[in-house]
This record gives sequence, structure tokens and C-alpha cells, in this order.
Amino acid sequence: MTKPDAASKTDPGEAARRRRMGRWKMLAVVAVCAAPMIASYLTYYVIKPQSRNNYGALIDPRQYPIPDLGSRAIDGSPATLADYRGKWVMLQVDGGDCAEPCRQKLFTLRQLRLMQGKEMERIERVWLVTDRQPIETLLLREYDGTDILRVDAGKLRSWLPVDAGTSVEDHIYLIDPLGNLMMRFPKNPDPGKMKKDISKLLRASSIG
Repeated sequence: MTKPDAASKTDPGEAARRRRMGRWKMLAVVAVCAAPMIASYLTYYVIKPQSRNNYGALIDPRQYPIPDLGSRAIDGSPATLADYRGKWVMLQVDGGDCAEPCRQKLFTLRQLRLMQGKEMERIERVWLVTDRQPIETLLLREYDGTDILRVDAGKLRSWLPVDAGTSVEDHIYLIDPLGNLMMRFPKNPDPGKMKKDISKLLRASSIG
């Protein structure tokens, strides 16, 4: 007589238990992978720990999703803010002639990045140029490492929020590694206070 195959003796209840265990294991793997992103989102936009102590103004990214700005690199090649996902982005807006306030912001962004020490590689500097004015070669050399994108000025101004009585050129903005506009610093900012905000965000985040 042929002996019954071992598989045919499997208890239906045992098979169902194994399927449930397999599903739980799969969900556990997904949860572990998603945890850093979820924790970061909750930290910035839901819990907002010690938000009353922030120097910069927190921005609700749901109200200011990043639009298509018609942006290009200065050599004319395609380039968008979406290219920086996975990095923190310090953002400034100015015309290509870059008068003294513009140059001061370029200097501030460079120094803020350097002040983050070993964390500096997590940060990118981006200058959005709102016109077609040529940019001085010496300026490009002095602030090498700052990415420059030419954008549609109208689309830009309808996107970025400003303080009362100011313009987008007066502020420095911060975009998180998920591609969310999340902070605006005031006109003529205090670099020391900006550093504290940025350092706190880098410590709280496990992404970017």
C-alpha cells in the first residue's frame, strides 16, 4: 500500500497559522523600512517638538507643494528641485546681478553648511535665479558648490510664502529630504540661531 504523502497530512489549522506568520513577518519588514520616514514626518509636521523655540517659521508643506518652476541649470540643462530629494536644501532667491544682500546670503549658506561639521554632506545649497542676467565668473568661483537654477519668476513668487512686508528675496528657505518646503528664516537672519535650528533638525532626522 502506498503511504500517504507527508504534505497531505498537514493540518489545515497549521497551514493557516503559517500563512498568518508569513504575513506578519512581511509587515514587520515593511514597518522597519518605513519607520525612519514616518518618524521624520511626525517629528516635523505633527508633533513639532519644542516648535516654540524654533528661530525659523515652520511651514505646512501641504499648503505649499513644490510646483513645476520651469527650472534649468545655468548651462541650460534640465534641473529641478526634485533632483535634490534625499538631501536637505537651503534655498535662496535672487536676480542674476546678485547685489550685496544676495552675496550676503550666499556667504551665510556656505558658512552654515560648514558649521555642521561631519553632517555638512547632508546639506545642499541652491540659488534660484529669477531672471536672465549673466552671473559673474568670480562669484561662481567664490561660491563653488552652490547649485544655480534659473526659474520662472511668476511661478516662484506664487509658491513661496513670505513675512508681511517682505519678498521672497528677503528669506532663506529650507526643504527637507522628502522634498517638502518646511521652514522659512526671517529677513537679515541671525546665522547662529539658524545653525541651531538646522542642527536640531539633522539630529532628529534619520533621513537625508
